[in-house]
Amino acid sequence: MSNFQLIEVRGPKEAKAFIAANVEINKNVPNYIRPLDKDVNEVFDDKKNKAFRSGKVIRWVLKNDKNELVGRIAAFINKKYKNKGDDVPVGGIGFFDCIQDQTAADILFNVAKHWLIQQGMQAMDGPINFGERDRWWGLVVKGYQEPGYCMNYNPPYYRELFENYGFQVFFNQICFGMHPLQKLHPKLFERHANCAADSAYSASHIKKDQLEKYALDFTKVYNEAWGGHGGLKELKKEQVLLMFKKMKPVMDEKIIWFAYYNNEPIALYVNMPDLNQWFKYLNGQFDLFHKLKFLWIKKTKPCKKFIGIVFGIVPQFQGKGVDAYIIVETAKVVQQPDIHYSEYEMQWIGDFNPKMLNIAQSLSDTFQSRVLSTYRYLFDITKEFKRHPIL
Repeated sequence: MSNFQLIEVRGPKEAKAFIAANVEINKNVPNYIRPLDKDVNEVFDDKKNKAFRSGKVIRWVLKNDKNELVGRIAAFINKKYKNKGDDVPVGGIGFFDCIQDQTAADILFNVAKHWLIQQGMQAMDGPINFGERDRWWGLVVKGYQEPGYCMNYNPPYYRELFENYGFQVFFNQICFGMHPLQKLHPKLFERHANCAADSAYSASHIKKDQLEKYALDFTKVYNEAWGGHGGLKELKKEQVLLMFKKMKPVMDEKIIWFAYYNNEPIALYVNMPDLNQWFKYLNGQFDLFHKLKFLWIKKTKPCKKFIGIVFGIVPQFQGKGVDAYIIVETAKVVQQPDIHYSEYEMQWIGDFNPKMLNIAQSLSDTFQSRVLSTYRYLFDITKEFKRHPIL
């Protein structure tokens, strides 16, 4: 049996090894796309990641007796990390990579567990992110096609490493795919027609020269639909405007939509080109040279895939067909011959959210394109394990 050496990340040298471990372990995994180094490093930068205001993080890399990188893991606590029904403090692990060796995996899980116990935690969830849930969340257990931008990716054997250690599925994250040109379900058109008959309803896609207006519309819908739910905090217009400005160079106006009633925003449907279709040519780098290379790739290689990021309706308009209304209005534009997309995937929906799952399944011949799992491990093994409650 190999002797393993566990090294805590304390400086730039180990931080580089933390990035390198992911590349080394996954380099021969089919469909692996190396994440941008900067996107991973920013998670662990207290100047870039707001999660540091309410939490802290630690990282390790694992080497074998030949001094080769064979694993890595991060552990973190965040006072704001809470799931519905939690009755104990829960920490997180993420950025887990490991060779196919249970002993090596157990060393990584154990060191994270002991650190979390020292921080007063009684359970750990993983693999999750030290930050927002739209990035680096969940273990791929089905559908090993190329990962979307800032999406976790792993070989199939990782599932065994987690489950053999004692992790149990807390919830599954389901992504849905469909062909963008596929005809929508007739029921959607019926429900769309009911809204369209009322002239108070309108819809429009975002316009890059009016980002201020749409940032305000996004903020209103988002805060009414999600603010304060399941640990999600309310957004400020300034935050959204900053996000839109960052997205602007890669934004496709025709796939970001808003619905209105008497000109008041009531729903949003935000999609983005899958940036990994371009970033996969950059080998994790994004310095000036690679930024220029990216612009050239973006010009010469059209992105064939777009991804559904956010879908939301304010509570008083739920159940009135607004979901069908905004989807059909979007399809009228996206299904024009000059649109070059041939793949569509909706970002994950938790299996605890049947309403959203129903909307995704009602579109057309959607299929489960991939499933990720968020696992939980209770430190008190006599305690009853409960899955995430249904919303």
